[in-house]
Amino acid sequence: MKRLIILPILLLFSLNLSAQQLSETEQKILDRIDANHAEALQLLETNVNINSGTLNFDGVRKVGENYIQAYNELGFETRWIPQDEVNRAGHFFAEQKGKSGKKLLLIGHLDTVFEPDSPFQKFKMLNDSVATGPGVNDMKAGNVMILYALKALKEAGAIPDAQIIVAYTGDEEKAGSPTSISRKDLVDAAKRSGVALGFETASGFSYATVARRASYSWKLEVEGRQAHSSGIFSDDTGAGSVYEASRILNRFYEELREDNLTYNVGVILGGNEVDYDEEQIKGTVSGKTNIVPKTTIAHGGIRFLTTEQGDRAFEKMRDIVSDHLPQTSAELTIYEGYPPMEPTEGNMELLDVLDQLSQDMGLGEVEAYDPGRRGAADISFVAEYIDGLDGLGAMGSGAHGPNETINLKTYKELTKRAALLIYRLTQQE
Repeated sequence: MKRLIILPILLLFSLNLSAQQLSETEQKILDRIDANHAEALQLLETNVNINSGTLNFDGVRKVGENYIQAYNELGFETRWIPQDEVNRAGHFFAEQKGKSGKKLLLIGHLDTVFEPDSPFQKFKMLNDSVATGPGVNDMKAGNVMILYALKALKEAGAIPDAQIIVAYTGDEEKAGSPTSISRKDLVDAAKRSGVALGFETASGFSYATVARRASYSWKLEVEGRQAHSSGIFSDDTGAGSVYEASRILNRFYEELREDNLTYNVGVILGGNEVDYDEEQIKGTVSGKTNIVPKTTIAHGGIRFLTTEQGDRAFEKMRDIVSDHLPQTSAELTIYEGYPPMEPTEGNMELLDVLDQLSQDMGLGEVEAYDPGRRGAADISFVAEYIDGLDGLGAMGSGAHGPNETINLKTYKELTKRAALLIYRLTQQE
């Protein structure tokens, strides 16, 4: 059993002084994070109090504007990348050009799941170490962490010639379609980088993310023969669309079972007349108890760890769909979404760097987090091109819900660890 698992968090922090094995430059970096911490928390509160739901374009842009001056002052070139073509607000990118060490891509996102009509709108301290607010944990705290880690590094003179690209997307929670457009700039940045670090929510001091499952969606459209219900199951009438959809979905449930593969039916509509808005995932349906239903639509999501696993699941789903009940037909459409961040040797090597660093700081060991317990994220779009590590952001709870919180007691220590990770990677060739 690892020591970190059994030590209280306060005792864990008390190990800092006795267990540190840090250079003089690294200690300067930590001192600058201490000095700037109150300022960082103020920016976090300011940004949380700006609604930046994905579809609130003005709000997303306003949060992005709050970073322009800050990154310019650090000597980074900044740009806003409009995303009108995919009906999204846009992305904020900042870059420092350089030639030494590993080239880094640091990833965050400006948007939240909370649109302007949500009752959850404001930052609030719950006690001396916990705050709540929309997106405070996912992931406005991670964005601030990136900025203030880099600020500390610059003030300590630690990264004078490192290439670092900061990418804050504006639509991570509901990516613009097609993603070949909405993620083009992120992928292009990855192709000029060597390592990607994602600052989505941390899963605790003892974990980091080396793999994430893909997040695709699927739609099932089923047609039956509309007829009087007295004839259902007969050769002429058949089973109707609802029974056929039920057969398919039940077989999905029973037969698509393996580790790291999950699939969900988000909505289902079946009856005589179905009107479905795929973008908004809502619709209307009408029918009668004495009419065999003509149309059923089911819309859901599927997550998988590797491309091979996904392809295998899609083939099985199509086989199940094709085995029709009498007088019915069905069509399955798979929509590409967030690709998988597959577990790789390179990702594990990055974890080793973080693990050693954490122990040098007296913060305990770090191991790989179970990918089956993490959702998709923007780092997945670049995983095909470069090694990566995610889950480096703030600790908290309740992300995507009205009780979302951040643990401020651990926030500064995680910022310090992130800053030193960036520093050590820029010292490697």
